[in-house]
Amino acid sequence: QVQLVESGGGLVQPGGSLRLSCAASDSIFSINAMRWYRQAPGKQREFVALITSGGSTNYADSVKGRFTISRDTAKNTVYLEMNSLKPEDTAVYYCNAQKWQYSYWGQGTQVTVSS
Repeated sequence: QVQLVESGGGLVQPGGSLRLSCAASDSIFSINAMRWYRQAPGKQREFVALITSGGSTNYADSVKGRFTISRDTAKNTVYLEMNSLKPEDTAVYYCNAQKWQYSYWGQGTQVTVSS
């Protein structure tokens, strides 16, 4: 069982920045991949970014060049640095951990981009 706790969401103006954190209860080296997803009102949950246990990263086209996923292995924490935020980035952001055949989710953190 891996427990995930997200933090860092909030209200930000268009063009602004936020950094989300996802603290895992297990060593992130033992987790195959950690991902960020988001879900906007009335829409399906969508993939945002991932980082593997080996440190490889991948991004959705909609956030490429604006968002950066990173990790602090000493803190078992994954981050999502979000820059140049747009109103369409407004969503609840979820952290996901994939460990072997199991998938774990955090509770989500709200990000609202509005003037």
